[in-house]
Amino acid sequence: MNAPQQIPEGYRLDARGRLIPEEQIRPIDQLRDELVLSIVDRACELRDELRDFKADVFSEIERFVETSAAEYDVQVGGKKGNVQLVSFCGRYKVVRAIQEHITFDERLQAAKGLLDECLREWTADARPEIATIVQDAFRVDSAGNIRTGQVLSLRRLDIQDSRWLRAMDAISDAVQVTGSKSYVRIYERVGDSDQYKPISLDIAGV
Repeated sequence: MNAPQQIPEGYRLDARGRLIPEEQIRPIDQLRDELVLSIVDRACELRDELRDFKADVFSEIERFVETSAAEYDVQVGGKKGNVQLVSFCGRYKVVRAIQEHITFDERLQAAKGLLDECLREWTADARPEIATIVQDAFRVDSAGNIRTGQVLSLRRLDIQDSRWLRAMDAISDAVQVTGSKSYVRIYERVGDSDQYKPISLDIAGV
């Protein structure tokens, strides 16, 4: 990795990588450059503070969960699972959320084959609504990926056909957890209502 270019005093680096004497740069361009660099420096400081804050919050929540479990002589393993913590006054709420990334292996194709068998028979008996639900579930998104939530939602349908049940088993077996992301969300209750409003840590939402 190349070391950053040293900029001599009285010069500035332009967008093409050339050293330009400051006396050749218009004052308004110099002022714009100083403003942008100042904002970027402050943004980087905030980014680092947020990163440290997030790490601290996760550690503190994990320690609290372990402390709470210790009251019942239970050891909790790993950091999986959503946790919701509410202040004593009920005004504030902190949520640790774990979002798993799910994909399907080749067994999803077996499930689709079983469902197609069901649909071929059922559509002859005027059950088009089920066909629409199944076909919609197996549509891909704009990136060409199977929409996992839609496929998994098929398991909530109360259908007792043996082929359907085998297809639901195949869907369950096909699920592969390929990763997860952890989030912390902080909420404040709005007035005297039961509704909580997120305390935004996103610059666009502040």
